[in-house]
Order: sequence, then C-alpha cells, then structure tokens
Amino acid sequence: MNRLALADAKRVVIKVGTSSLTYENGRMNLANLDRLCRAIADQMNRDREMILVSSGAIAIGKSRLNVIDHDATVQEQQAYAAVGQTDLMNAYSRGFSEYGYSVAQLLLTRDDVDDPLTLHNITNTFEELIHRRVVPIINENDTVSTKEVYHNGTFGDNDALSAIVAKIVEADLLILLSDIDGLYNCDPRQNANACLISDVSKLTPDIVRGAGGTGSRRGTGGMISKLSAATIAMNAGIDMIISNGSRPDEIARILNGESIGTLFKAQEMKQHPVTRYML
Repeated sequence: MNRLALADAKRVVIKVGTSSLTYENGRMNLANLDRLCRAIADQMNRDREMILVSSGAIAIGKSRLNVIDHDATVQEQQAYAAVGQTDLMNAYSRGFSEYGYSVAQLLLTRDDVDDPLTLHNITNTFEELIHRRVVPIINENDTVSTKEVYHNGTFGDNDALSAIVAKIVEADLLILLSDIDGLYNCDPRQNANACLISDVSKLTPDIVRGAGGTGSRRGTGGMISKLSAATIAMNAGIDMIISNGSRPDEIARILNGESIGTLFKAQEMKQHPVTRYML
C-alpha cells in the first residue's frame, strides 16, 4: 500500500495507552509524555489538527495512592481514575504549554455518544476547540462508567473510544500508540519468529486468530481490542496505524509517509457520523 498519501492527513487522532505513559510501578513516565507532547505540538505547528485520546488515569491514581496490586472493586477503580486523571491532565497541561498550546479535557461515556443531542454538543465542542488550536484530550469517564471494569474491549476500552472519536470528528487518520510495534502474525512476546504485518486491507479470520492475547498489566486493551478499533475506523473510511508508543517521534515519520507499524487501510468511501457507535 502507498503510505505517501498519509502525508496529506489534516485531522489526526492519536491514542496513547497506559503502558506508554507509566513505568512498571505505575508512576508517570514523564520523559515519554514530554516527547509525546512535543511530537503532537510539532504537527500542530505544521497546521495539522491533532486530537489525543489518553489512557493512564487508573494506573496513575493507584500509584499516587500507593496501592499495591489487588483485585480492586468498581468503586476503588473509579476513585483511582478520579485521582489519576487530575495528575494526568496537569502533566499534559505543563507539557503542551512548553510549546504554546492549551489543552481541554473531555470525559465521555457510552451514553454520551448514544444520545443524539449530547453527541451534537460533543461534536460542536470538538470543532470549537480545534478551531481555537486547543488540544482536546479525551478519556473514558471512569468515575461514572463501569463497563471498563467488567468487560475489556467494550466502549470502556480506549482503543474503541479512539476509533469512535475519530469517526465523530471525521478524522483522516487514527494512530494507536501501544506497547508493541504493530500487528504480528502471532504474539511476538511468545514466539521469536513472529513477523510484523505491514499493511492490512481486510480483517480476515487468520488475522483475528493471530491477534489473541490481552494488554499490558497496567492497561486494558490487547490486540483484539485494537482490531475492533480498526473495524470501526476502516468502515468509516479512516486509515488506522498501530505503532510503538515508546517512540512518539515516529508520529512525524508516519505522517511523512514512512512505513512504520501496521497500516489498516480505510474503505473507499467515508461514512458520515451517525448517532450510535455500536461495535
């Protein structure tokens, strides 16, 4: 597939996972977060419109509260998210302000995008923030939503949320920054002979079978959830790429048309946003 067309992407949604924002102990990886802010700000300096979907609140909140890993209740995870989201947004605000940009927080639930009037208001908010060159930062509203706690891969998974956001804002490209270089034919953490798949034009049963496995210990989304996001994006006419979140500088290389990660090629026609985004 010809990736040079990605250089023409005007509106880009970036999703960054928990493992790219935290260390194994759950504390924030400030160095990588700063690199991410710089990479996004640099693209905005080139007049691209950038939207960020960020995980990490629960893990950061647990670290802030000195919580040792255990089977947390719904209420506990909601409390961790409330604490961690504040720290996360403060870090983003400091990071982007270094490059002259402000940030805005949008916390969404499935009910928000299922309601036509609320969705209309969300869309208007996105457009106004983008017009004012503000970086919208989106996360699942974990303090009121329980789906992520019970079911990985539902709306509560930010992979799916990022694809829904990309569809709402009619993005040209969705980039998922993960703890892996892209989609492999089998799990590279278990098979040294695993091969990176550069381009995907159709999600076949073989691809889905090879993508088994869950996400990192600190996050929720595995490769299966990323394929769900790819389905949403591709069907909406939006290209999607999975790349390694430990190297945010690759955002620029992707947008220069280099062959980085795995490209999921969009269908020919963009679909207009609809009022429901059922997976």
